[in-house]
Amino acid sequence: MNQAAPTASAPDALAEQFVRFAIDAGVLRFGEFKTKAGRMSPYFFNAGLFDDGAKLGRLAQFYAQAIVASGIEFDVIFGPAYKGIPLGATVAVELARLGLVKPFAYNRKEAKDHGEGGTLVGAPLKGRVLIVDDVISAGTAVRESIRLIEAAGATPHAVAIALDRQEKATEDGRDVPWSAVQYVRKTLGLKVCAIADLAQLLRVLQLSDNFLQYYEAVSAYRTRYGVE
Repeated sequence: MNQAAPTASAPDALAEQFVRFAIDAGVLRFGEFKTKAGRMSPYFFNAGLFDDGAKLGRLAQFYAQAIVASGIEFDVIFGPAYKGIPLGATVAVELARLGLVKPFAYNRKEAKDHGEGGTLVGAPLKGRVLIVDDVISAGTAVRESIRLIEAAGATPHAVAIALDRQEKATEDGRDVPWSAVQYVRKTLGLKVCAIADLAQLLRVLQLSDNFLQYYEAVSAYRTRYGVE
């Protein structure tokens, strides 16, 4: 281990634990990966690889702790199809364990034409809605969730994600000075709670001999594409 860093705050400590967990679970990987924006990224986060009960349960604990620590108030949890469905469900369970019982709903990609019908399943969407998803890549999925929530007469209020990549978004194939998360906050007006962000990921890489080999590449990527 390298020279000790200053004591981390509680949110930083939670984020660093999450980054180590994601690496150990094989969800956060290092190498060369092409992003949706066409960039070659030195790291890749795939929440779909939280693929067993133990990993998914631990992930839900991180989400729940981050949501509670954020102080965001909400009335309903919404899990957008597809990845948001198991995430939202398990987070609702974990929040209930912490004494915060909230209704949960999700959507289908295609409307059901029999039974109860429609695209929404679960609790009625009303009041302030917390959207639970893995990442925000371009804000497209968030805008679709907003449309569904508003159509149901509820208020899109906040988004909880696992990792904020803190990198420039693209519009019409060009980099812009803001990230997708910043766009969701400033333009769409939603609060965003992330378990960890790129700065915290870099801190873990820098302070561990096991991960130091990846630090330079990820740091260079942030210098080129990162936002404040």
